[in-house]
Amino acid sequence: MAAPTSDSKPEEPQTDGGTEADRSMSRSDSGSGDDSLDSLSNHVPRCPLTPSLSPRKRTTSQSKTEPPLLRTSKRTIYTAGRPPWYNVTGTTFKEAFVIGLCGGSASGKTTVANKIIEALDVPWVVLLSMDSFYKVLNKEEQELAAKNEYNFDHPDAFDFELLVNVLRKLKKGKSIKVPVYDFTTHSRRKEWKTVYGANVVIFEGILAFANKELLKLLDMKVFVDTDSDIRLIRRLKRDISQRGRDISGIIKQYNKFVKPAFEQYIEPTVQVADIVVPRGGENFVALDLIVQHVHSQLEKREITVRSALASAHQGQPLPKTLSVMESTPQVRGMHTIIRNRETNRDEFIFYSKRLMRLLIEHALSFLPLKSVSVETPQGEIYEGKRLCGNRITGVSILRAGETMEQALMAVCKDIRLGKILIQTNHDTGEPELHYLRLPKDISEDYVILMDSTVSTGAAALMAVRVLLDHDVAEDKIFLLSLLMAEMGVHSVAYAFPKVRIITTAVDKEVNDQFHIIPGIGNFGDRYFGTDAPSDWCESDEGMEF
Repeated sequence: MAAPTSDSKPEEPQTDGGTEADRSMSRSDSGSGDDSLDSLSNHVPRCPLTPSLSPRKRTTSQSKTEPPLLRTSKRTIYTAGRPPWYNVTGTTFKEAFVIGLCGGSASGKTTVANKIIEALDVPWVVLLSMDSFYKVLNKEEQELAAKNEYNFDHPDAFDFELLVNVLRKLKKGKSIKVPVYDFTTHSRRKEWKTVYGANVVIFEGILAFANKELLKLLDMKVFVDTDSDIRLIRRLKRDISQRGRDISGIIKQYNKFVKPAFEQYIEPTVQVADIVVPRGGENFVALDLIVQHVHSQLEKREITVRSALASAHQGQPLPKTLSVMESTPQVRGMHTIIRNRETNRDEFIFYSKRLMRLLIEHALSFLPLKSVSVETPQGEIYEGKRLCGNRITGVSILRAGETMEQALMAVCKDIRLGKILIQTNHDTGEPELHYLRLPKDISEDYVILMDSTVSTGAAALMAVRVLLDHDVAEDKIFLLSLLMAEMGVHSVAYAFPKVRIITTAVDKEVNDQFHIIPGIGNFGDRYFGTDAPSDWCESDEGMEF
């Protein structure tokens, strides 16, 4: 779950119901992929799109001190957020730290990887297996594989070109798709796994050190050294129970392919390893040294974004990419109502929705249109306009941005929706990515990114970076907000000069708590009828824990 999807600890091994193909590419994360965290819907409280308008008492949001995790029947999901991986210019600054694990078949590489993930205790870790990158076999090769006559341990059996491309993109923070290999049929499944967002990538495979381009991507190289007899016993157990093989076939394949390949291609690569781990996952001293080194490297890569945004762009003229709705008497009247602290919740919701509808109608006028001719019922030709492009997708920054979805759906028929959850870490003051769900093939769409208010621009900056990492074109992103501060406008425009910024009003100041002045208050709390307790608050652009 790259979203999934990556959290602070690993998923629990899928010993019941999980296939080896599923385990070949797993993640520890908080929601970093298009198909990630399907199980979260039953665990994460959802904010209603249409809040009840009947009078009710204001409720209090709860924040518990329990560990940030969700448990499902098959895995444990740690919901720690992903801190910024880019600088104030929006450029990816912090590449993922990639650990390469090499060793013979059944040497315990996956066990070592899982123990490293558990000991690291950092958010958004991806475990990528070389087993996912076996080449697609032709008919003749399929027949050889069925008779245990195909050499799966030879370098030619792997698609190194695809593997290097995937790992390079993952290291740079891009969204990637990973093939899923079925060991029973010796073929790739039709469904590929989407992975996005990693602070640490652990890549394991028997030939992890066998390709020069692959070696360049590895920040740490670990060789797992296990006795050959132990490896053979493990392989027998695995292939019989998980891959449906018979003992004679396993022994034949081991003697003909596995053992010679280890001696020729795998064992010599121990020379390039930074660390050799005898006894695999039981060597706690070696594992501790690995974890200490990774922690030290991650500390060197830490960056701050929000404080830098607060001190930048002061006194600069507003950018040309900004469009502010005309402040007509109607618009100013609605702002007067929703800015008034005495306005009750029903009135606040009603006039906020009116303003959102006007904002979205205004924003749609900036989409590229092409000329078309249609015939009217009277048989006459009318020269009109039509959207120049495939689709429009709406993406809301949770939770307050979700309030704008209804207005968008009322204006754009059958629109696809995505969600990004960004929260502010109370200890560091930095925004953190916790969850996202984006429609498939979003890279082809015009994207309307919605947040109710934008103060420093830190959350909006992160959301735009997420869209760019999913290959959405910068000039196809439209950032919509009811109210923005000049600081937030400058932050987004400086980092992403092609993003169109559209709002109903711009206020000049942001206070020490990064709230817009004079502002509108806490939009989410006023809209949903929640009060924030003293130990956490929701800023204009994210929840602070």
